[in-house]
Amino acid sequence: MDISTFIAFVFVVLVVVTVFQTARIVPQKTAFIIERLGKYSTTLDAGFHILIPFMDKVAYKHSLKEVAVDVPAQTCITKDNIAVEVDGVLYMQVMDAKKASYGIEDYLFASSQLAQTTMRSEIGKLELDRTFEEREAINAAIISAVDKASDPWGVKITRYEIKNITPPQSVRDALEKQMRAEREKRAAIAESEGARQSKINVAEGEKQQAIALSEGEKQKRINEAEGRAKEIELVAIATAEGIRKIAEAIKEPGGQDAVNLRVAEQYIKEFGNLAKENNTVIIPSTLSDVGGMVGALTTMLKTTGKTSV
Repeated sequence: MDISTFIAFVFVVLVVVTVFQTARIVPQKTAFIIERLGKYSTTLDAGFHILIPFMDKVAYKHSLKEVAVDVPAQTCITKDNIAVEVDGVLYMQVMDAKKASYGIEDYLFASSQLAQTTMRSEIGKLELDRTFEEREAINAAIISAVDKASDPWGVKITRYEIKNITPPQSVRDALEKQMRAEREKRAAIAESEGARQSKINVAEGEKQQAIALSEGEKQKRINEAEGRAKEIELVAIATAEGIRKIAEAIKEPGGQDAVNLRVAEQYIKEFGNLAKENNTVIIPSTLSDVGGMVGALTTMLKTTGKTSV
């Protein structure tokens, strides 16, 4: 290989190296900070760019995406002097790559430290019981404080979320006892309410049953009374009808003789029954005058019949 060939080879290599050193491809949502001779020159957005060899260099690279920064757990003292450990997640986004490069040495670390400081301050304003209820207020206060402080850094704080609030073991044991007592209280109340409602339902059922039985007994008695009244009425009507027919039959020819015969038969029959039932027999003085007695009874029947008519 002669000297000219070697020089050409070296030249080609230098050109290739220079191109690779000066050509830059910036990815989407990324910004490159370019320094020329140690001084800020420009900010490269996404795309292909050519730098001046040996003069320009990429000093900083920043992602313009929203990033999540873990805020380490720290001990905070509440208003009622209870030490709790609190950690969280901070969400931020670089809005100005130049400020993020030259405004502060490490904006991620600075934002995390500021979030911790603000968190201790906000937790100190609240009692332990309220720290669990006021998460949203604490998050809003931290976002406001960190976003205001990070404005010169070219960083926008979008969100902050508390992950865990961990009280001491003794406090957790006391809270567990309190929650257990509260659950037992609610269970006892629910059980007593159930027993009360059960007794009310049983009493209401017995009441309805008694009412139904009394109504049934009332209706039964009404029906029986109406039945007896109807029966008496029908018997009276039948009796009256029978008496009326007997009276009509007596008025017909031969009716009076039939009545006399019937009365004599009944008289003799009853006198015979009286003799059977008693050892002492009372004999009428006018036993031979049966016809006279029958005539007297017949006269009484006629008088009764006329009175009825």
